[in-house]
Amino acid sequence: MRYYPLAIATYFLLAAISCLLNPQTTFGQELPSAFNGNDLSGWQVPEDNIWWKVDGGVLTAENDLKRVGSTLWTQQEYTNFIFECEFKFGSGTVDSGVFLRNSNEQIQIGISGSLKRDLTASPYIAGKGYPVEAEGIEGLLKTDDWNTLTIVAMGENYTVWLNHRSVMTYDSETAIKTGPVGLQLHPGNEMSISFRKIRIANLE
Repeated sequence: MRYYPLAIATYFLLAAISCLLNPQTTFGQELPSAFNGNDLSGWQVPEDNIWWKVDGGVLTAENDLKRVGSTLWTQQEYTNFIFECEFKFGSGTVDSGVFLRNSNEQIQIGISGSLKRDLTASPYIAGKGYPVEAEGIEGLLKTDDWNTLTIVAMGENYTVWLNHRSVMTYDSETAIKTGPVGLQLHPGNEMSISFRKIRIANLE
């Protein structure tokens, strides 16, 4: 299994200065791609897939008429890792997120179904709801353009950057050790969301 020490060092250096600077360099430029932009190779495609489509390097998820939702999981499992993607809100009330090793813990993207407000970059933990909320999202989140979401999962700790600014860190006592990463299309909503430049790297 391959590791990326230069990328890891870059992340933690930028984390230390993120409150003072607004780095213009893309965080994940050293990270390996987890999405080839052409098809869903490397992902567990749901049976009878009608939700996830790839076009022009962009992965778009859109709910069907029954709004049953779907999750797209990586085939590979991760323990300590860096995840990065660009996302863009589509139609409807967007309620999405990135599952971390299992479906009980995620980083929210868009409107929380329970709290009815945008909690992008905040952790949702099954049984606890949103134990902490990301800070400064209102001034960072672009509702009509691409956003960069970066997540570092180290054991029980989750640290999140939105558009290259550190916005949240949380220690989850219920985090599991190893599992896949998932992209969520929440059930119940008429909505769509797009992803591109999805990258994941293992941490030692």
